[in-house]
Amino acid sequence: MPAPHENAHGDWRIPAALWERLEPLLPPRQPHPLGCHRPRVDDRKALDAIFFVLRTGRQWGALDATGLCSHSAAHRRFQEGTDADVFVALWEQGLVDYDALRGLAWEWLAMDGAMTQAPLGGKKVGKNPTDRGKTGTKRSVLTDGQGVPLGRAVDGAHRNACKMTRATLESLAVERPDATPEAPQGLGLDTGDDDDEVRALVDEFGFTAHIRARGEEAKALKEEAGCKARRWGVERPQSWMNRFRRVLIRWDKKARNDLGFLHLVCAYITYKQAGLLG
Repeated sequence: MPAPHENAHGDWRIPAALWERLEPLLPPRQPHPLGCHRPRVDDRKALDAIFFVLRTGRQWGALDATGLCSHSAAHRRFQEGTDADVFVALWEQGLVDYDALRGLAWEWLAMDGAMTQAPLGGKKVGKNPTDRGKTGTKRSVLTDGQGVPLGRAVDGAHRNACKMTRATLESLAVERPDATPEAPQGLGLDTGDDDDEVRALVDEFGFTAHIRARGEEAKALKEEAGCKARRWGVERPQSWMNRFRRVLIRWDKKARNDLGFLHLVCAYITYKQAGLLG
């Protein structure tokens, strides 16, 4: 029988292949100022505990019943990793590895946003106009043509989507090749981004804007020979992200902690799509 904190697939612990890539990025241990401290929790156990919280969405205090490590040790190690940009570095390295193995699809990118609840409030939180004014955040994600996350931005749920466009495009976690007339780079957006300001911004970044409603695309798929669906490239990673319940519902008041979890999710998706996690 699996332990209470494991499911049949064991995916509540950090995958071994991901751990191998994460371990070298961890910050060096700082000596205790008094020179007398209880043995430090093993790094792998601490990351298993962090991944457990990320996967299940449970509060840190729930870790005390899992046998992985204490909630205080896991939370402290998560803060250390976030402050040292460990998780964003893991994502960046994942994109480099993915590009070497499969090649990032720069010819057609897509960007879209998703609303998430934020019951405890905090920075980058606002009233969600589509959810009776409840507090929430808006997550904007930029992907390549195969759905690999390349950039992200997070702001309050009240923030207009077009206002997040610049932040999302500026957040690319890997160097982008220049767009040329021979190799243009399209950017798929939805009708909520059909705005002169957004079009000008997309042009400023060297993309060719393609704005089409979901219904319009579905109709085109039926009527236009050779037409390919484009928006799935960004819609499916949003769905993958929501399977990690810690980013489905934001419980962190600190925006930096929320981003730390999101970066870890982006790294996981990138390595998973590269076929390196089994």
